[in-house]
Amino acid sequence: MDRGLCVSVYLNKNRGPGSAAAPHVLRLSVMLLLLLLALLSPRAAGDPGPRPGSWTWTRTRPRPSPRDSDVYLDLDLSSVRHRVDTRFLSFTIDASLAEKERFMALLSSVKLQTLTKALRPAFLRFGGSRQDFMEFQRSPWSCGLTLLPWWLEEQLKEEWAQFQEILIKEDLEADYGDLKFTATTVDQLYSFSSCCGLDLVFGLNALLRTKENSWDGANAALLLEYCQARGYRMSWELGNEPNSFRKKAGVVVDGQQLGRDFAQLRELMSRFELYRQAGLYGPDVSQPRHRRADILDGFLETGAQSIDAVTWHHYYVCGRDTSLNDFLNPDILDTLNDNITKILEHGAPGKPVWLGETSSAYGGGAPGLSNAFVAGFMWLDKLGLAASRGLQVVMRQALIGPGKYQLVDPNLDPFPDYWLSILHKRLVGRRVLRVEMLSQLGQGERVRVYLHCASKRSSSSGAVVLLSMNLSDEPAVLFLPPSVSSSSVEAFVLQADQPGEQGVLSRNVMLNGVVLKMVDDRTFPDLRGTRLPPADRLQLPPFSMAFFLFHEAGAPACS
Repeated sequence: MDRGLCVSVYLNKNRGPGSAAAPHVLRLSVMLLLLLLALLSPRAAGDPGPRPGSWTWTRTRPRPSPRDSDVYLDLDLSSVRHRVDTRFLSFTIDASLAEKERFMALLSSVKLQTLTKALRPAFLRFGGSRQDFMEFQRSPWSCGLTLLPWWLEEQLKEEWAQFQEILIKEDLEADYGDLKFTATTVDQLYSFSSCCGLDLVFGLNALLRTKENSWDGANAALLLEYCQARGYRMSWELGNEPNSFRKKAGVVVDGQQLGRDFAQLRELMSRFELYRQAGLYGPDVSQPRHRRADILDGFLETGAQSIDAVTWHHYYVCGRDTSLNDFLNPDILDTLNDNITKILEHGAPGKPVWLGETSSAYGGGAPGLSNAFVAGFMWLDKLGLAASRGLQVVMRQALIGPGKYQLVDPNLDPFPDYWLSILHKRLVGRRVLRVEMLSQLGQGERVRVYLHCASKRSSSSGAVVLLSMNLSDEPAVLFLPPSVSSSSVEAFVLQADQPGEQGVLSRNVMLNGVVLKMVDDRTFPDLRGTRLPPADRLQLPPFSMAFFLFHEAGAPACS
């Protein structure tokens, strides 16, 4: 039996097929009572509990006494908690790709286009630290997106891998020079987003300032004029992390002035028929602490009416000062919830909130961690938590760019987080449901779960999908309520290809025991789940992530 898929299923035939779920409060009370009774009963002699890695299911096995890793789930299938945008999982291309225009040709790669198309629908944000040093320069010619010859692609990938190290060093030292980009860059970027079915969000330079320290929109007007002439439909942002302008350029822009700058941009957009109703998002501040929160408050006072969504950035840790323990620490994961609460407290009524840029570790990511299997715990938890708190869009930094937190490596091969992202895209729907869990540890710190209606393309009406992860080195048992235990289950279990805690540092990920790799530049591996019969419990392997799709859940909220 392959170690990769360790989903153990146990059938409980004592439960009648017509059992109905009790009201929410009663169900939770029953769960508490059962857990208390089980704690008072010693485990039967010789009963070691569920075996990790077992594919067998026992029809008459009695319910064992609970362990620390036993988690009892209570699901509310009757009402929708939140609805997220259809492009909820989105991503960025770092503006540094345009530092040397020849690297934009990588967007013509067949492999990169294949990988990107699989993540639609999505926003594609073009921005980052270097956007505030970029100026548009009209050129006498431009070209559309053409397929990249294989020999040129290999050469560019090799050069790009080397150039990334220079870019990372510049980021760490905040050493940025002015950058001119031409119509060719714009054409290649728009062609890529259009061919891949993405909605482009272009980040404008906010550090073009007048003597009075207001935004100088002259260069942006040239760009909008060109884009309208070409028929390029896109949305816009202005500035990246204005809280860092002093460090990057010795310029201070307070929140109220930034809001007036956005109002100026909205007025500029209104002069162009193609962009009068286009999206404008901002202010793209970092985590809401100290001066950053002040910038956000001031911005919303003067700029809230100009924007269509409030955007902010989040990273858990510093990439230069972190460890494997941080990536597996539930307390670190919980910091996102605190930050979301603060952002929502500062937000503008009626304006959706987006995570406009996010990944595991700032400063380009943590080498050996942000590009390894273990980073998936932060990524999946962020997707689950953001949706459960009502955030509409989460933009992953980055599809391609410098650093260690990309979805694809310099050779354009997927990192583990890419495979997690494509499964989320295929399986998880817009409607967010409520799930509560109880364990001997109180809330099951190292087991985390989220619940959505399944996507329309993955299942029929009424199906739900449980997003789950186990940060522990012990298997966890998920006890299911009657509302879903009569449904068949399709399991998508992700594990590293090496066992144990050190195995999570691997850059290879297995789906149901099979290592995921592209067959060729145009062909994905088999991404189907494994069908399991109805059960009242599921086993989640150590250091694993899983999507459990309940096809016959019959959830009223998902019908």
